[in-house]
Amino acid sequence: MVGHLGELAAACVAGEAPVFHPNTGAEISTGEQRPLSVGAAAGLEPPRYCQICGRRMKVQVRPDGWLAECSRHGELDSVLFDR
Repeated sequence: MVGHLGELAAACVAGEAPVFHPNTGAEISTGEQRPLSVGAAAGLEPPRYCQICGRRMKVQVRPDGWLAECSRHGELDSVLFDR
């Protein structure tokens, strides 16, 4: 794992509650509901939106996981969630 985490990765590792839903981009505090795809509902989809700012992220799916990148808050790698 990289020694320096970006803001997004650090927030996820610290367990901070997301401001925006990572699969729909809906602001959680407003209670807005957007339907999830079947894969996202099952927890099989990588995040598509930054949980800090709600921007759409660039996502690369790899054979061993995924890498999502917010232009403002940095990268989030699935390796951080492997146990």
